[in-house]
Amino acid sequence: MRIGELAERARVSTRTLRYYESRGLLPARRSVNGYRVYGDDELRLVEQIRTLQDVGFELEETRPFVECLQAGHPAGDACPASLDVYRRKLAELDVLIAELRAVREQVGAQLVRAEAELPEGPVPLCELSRARQNEQE
Repeated sequence: MRIGELAERARVSTRTLRYYESRGLLPARRSVNGYRVYGDDELRLVEQIRTLQDVGFELEETRPFVECLQAGHPAGDACPASLDVYRRKLAELDVLIAELRAVREQVGAQLVRAEAELPEGPVPLCELSRARQNEQE
């Protein structure tokens, strides 16, 4: 298949495919007339790259998975280098989750503090609410 058909089947742009090729992730054979020619193996490579990127992997992090597929493994994560990338990504996610939990606790504490300081009676408008109310009048 040519680049346009591969792009359509993989649901990416031809520009994306050329970029993958420039980064050494997607091999391109050339036909006699100079057109790029791809097969089902290249479609699997692009699908693997897109799947990994969709869940947060950087493009360079997909390289071990692509190389694993190119080496003839039926799954891109069946190689030690791919497993290492999974382990690193999980460690990164664990750090991010811990940071988000800390931020959530801080925001929750601020909410509790702010709610405790509410005066009795009608709730005063905040400055933004007053400004918007004045604009509408």
